[in-house]
Amino acid sequence: MLYTFDSAARASETLAEHSDEQMMELVQREDSRGLEELYRRHSATLRAVIVRVLHNEHSSEDLLQEVFLEVWRLAGRYSPEKGKALGWMITLARRRAIDRLRREQAYFRVEERFQKETEQQPEAWTHTRVEEDIEAADIRHILEKILETLPPAQKYAVELAYYKGMSQREIASFTHIPLGTIKTRLELAVRKVRNSILTLGGASEWAPGQS
Repeated sequence: MLYTFDSAARASETLAEHSDEQMMELVQREDSRGLEELYRRHSATLRAVIVRVLHNEHSSEDLLQEVFLEVWRLAGRYSPEKGKALGWMITLARRRAIDRLRREQAYFRVEERFQKETEQQPEAWTHTRVEEDIEAADIRHILEKILETLPPAQKYAVELAYYKGMSQREIASFTHIPLGTIKTRLELAVRKVRNSILTLGGASEWAPGQS
């Protein structure tokens, strides 16, 4: 065991003598020692780059791990002729951080717009107002995923309100369901929509909707 430890220590010292570009060559050959050495050298720098974009320590730490996985996966695209390895990694980290920030901001905009519509104008959820200032494809994709988690009755009520632009009274008349029941279903649906959007900020899966 002592021999193994000493051998590993000597190997680490040997790697420390080599450049970042040589470590990238190891990564390109799928030698994990290269990635480990790059992480040891530059994880603090890349974390700082990510934090400056996200302003969130927890999210930044998660994204840092993703960035190094990207370094491993995309190492073949790096060429020392185009610049230093550290510069390439910083650019990758900044781009991934910006992508994460834009995605989170899109979720928050959807939540704010959805909540504003239901709180300030609960009788008139119109498709055009909800989509204002938000790319149509983004909001449709997000809301469709959320609706799939709702119980059927709540999902149907939201679809009539959001996609058809019906008021609560119109939904009650159309479905022959008491107005109070429709209001309750929509209130529950809005609450679940909000919780789902908040969860989206750091979750990769969707939990089934609860009745």
